[in-house]
Amino acid sequence: MPPSITEAAAEEKSMTDVIRRPSAGAVWQVLAGLLWLPQAALLAWAVQAMVNGQGVNRVWPMALGVLVLGLVRAWAEGHGALQANRAARTQLSRLRSQVVQALAQASPLDKARAPSGLAASAVAEQAEAIVPWLSRYQSAMLKVRLLPLVMVAAVASQSWVAALILIVAAPLIPLFMAIVGWRAKAASEEQMLQLGHMNAFLLDRLRGLSTLRALHAVDLTAQRLRSHAEDLRTRTMRVLRIAFLSSAVLELFSALGVAMVAVYIGFHLLGTLNFGAWGDTLSLGQALFVLLLAPAFFEPLRDLSAVWHDRAAGEAALKTLQDLQQQTVRVVGDVRSLQESERLAQYQGASVSISGLNVQAPGAQTRLAPLTLQVQAGEHVALWSPSGSGKSVLLAQLAGLLPVQEGEIRIDGLLLNAQTAAVLRARMAWMSQQPHVFAGSVARNIGLGRAGLTGDQIAEATRQAALDQVLAERPGMSLGEGGSGLSGGEVVRLALARLAANPSAGLLLVDEPTAHLDTETAGQIAQSLKQIAAGRTLIVATHDAELASSMDRVIAMSVVGVNTHLDAVLCKEGV
Repeated sequence: MPPSITEAAAEEKSMTDVIRRPSAGAVWQVLAGLLWLPQAALLAWAVQAMVNGQGVNRVWPMALGVLVLGLVRAWAEGHGALQANRAARTQLSRLRSQVVQALAQASPLDKARAPSGLAASAVAEQAEAIVPWLSRYQSAMLKVRLLPLVMVAAVASQSWVAALILIVAAPLIPLFMAIVGWRAKAASEEQMLQLGHMNAFLLDRLRGLSTLRALHAVDLTAQRLRSHAEDLRTRTMRVLRIAFLSSAVLELFSALGVAMVAVYIGFHLLGTLNFGAWGDTLSLGQALFVLLLAPAFFEPLRDLSAVWHDRAAGEAALKTLQDLQQQTVRVVGDVRSLQESERLAQYQGASVSISGLNVQAPGAQTRLAPLTLQVQAGEHVALWSPSGSGKSVLLAQLAGLLPVQEGEIRIDGLLLNAQTAAVLRARMAWMSQQPHVFAGSVARNIGLGRAGLTGDQIAEATRQAALDQVLAERPGMSLGEGGSGLSGGEVVRLALARLAANPSAGLLLVDEPTAHLDTETAGQIAQSLKQIAAGRTLIVATHDAELASSMDRVIAMSVVGVNTHLDAVLCKEGV
């Protein structure tokens, strides 16, 4: 079994185990429920003593006991609710960390990965539904499992008929609750899915707002957004309707159960129904004790009904988080250890050795011939081939962004695998065909949060990437999400500045840096790239003949692998 699948299964099992464990707060709330037994007994016997004409000296200790037990019950209930909420928040933080870590492990080249809007909605917004599930539903379930049994046993000690009424009425409630609960879970999952889709739709359209304006499609987009919002409103009301239905079902059966017990007690005290007690008829104190416990028998079920929707919403949110963790393609190694590897000193060129490598993306149908290649430290190599021949896949495998299915890759003699990927990636710099630009300053986009990067180093990086002239013309420029405010060539120069600002990268992997650029801009980009890559190993995938001719070697790739008829090396003049 692949490691990614094993890790995902382990993470999902960890999530499920968290949900199954009741918190200490739930135990405190159960204890508060059990304290009603002595409190009800003291209250019933106090009323019995007053009816019998016993003095105040006999009644006030019982009244004081009722008051003290009530205060203790209130404290235990409040303390338990606070503890349960804290535990739920802790577990939610843990679940979010697991999901964020899984998203960080997802390969950027995985086409099946969740859209950023959907992932953000699930982690930040939908995940909040887990807190009521863990804090309230778990406590209610624990009380349902224990308190009704204790209450019915206490009632049975006084009257077996009253206990029988409660036992007959109780099973009907979970039966109807389960029937309603199945629909509630399905409706909640649909609501969560629609909410994520609407967030993803909105984020995607906001990113492309300038394009929508240029195409005069703003009104059409607003109409589609209104349609999504109306669909979400309909699904939300459907969930609430089911929640209200479940509460009505429970209230009906619990009211019938309490009413039947009250009718029996009344007729029993009147002497009409003189059976059901153990021996003689029930006294007023015993009858009142039974009447006080009857609502307490249904109270845990009533609490469960009130939070039944929390369970459906929480399970739907948990399923969404689990789906986010099930990434199809993961990067090689663990990204968490990158922080330890970022403290490398300036690194010179790195050698690359590829042996019998299957250049194929996971799930791809096309299979290329095994690739064997040697790149010396400090050498500049161009990968030259038609589109779809595997250049981008090869670069991603070298960077550990796609798993190696067959063959091996060695960087400076060190085998690239799950144990070494983090350290080796710290010696690399990657530039994709479409560099992403974050909203913020140019300096933050160049530094990418790298610790220890000074202003002078960023200035030098902008100079090497020929971006300093742009900044001089527009001082204090702030960039928009996706590169708003920059031209296509300027976005590429920004990506080059990121390479220049990473002195620990001895291996530069660059994918189509001059694609879709005019000839003059492409020549400037090629010149800047050569300057930045001086003394470092450069592997660039390109269709640009001029860029390829400026490299030390050109590797011709085709659908059958490396062009072995030309010994995998074409001279510059032959390009």
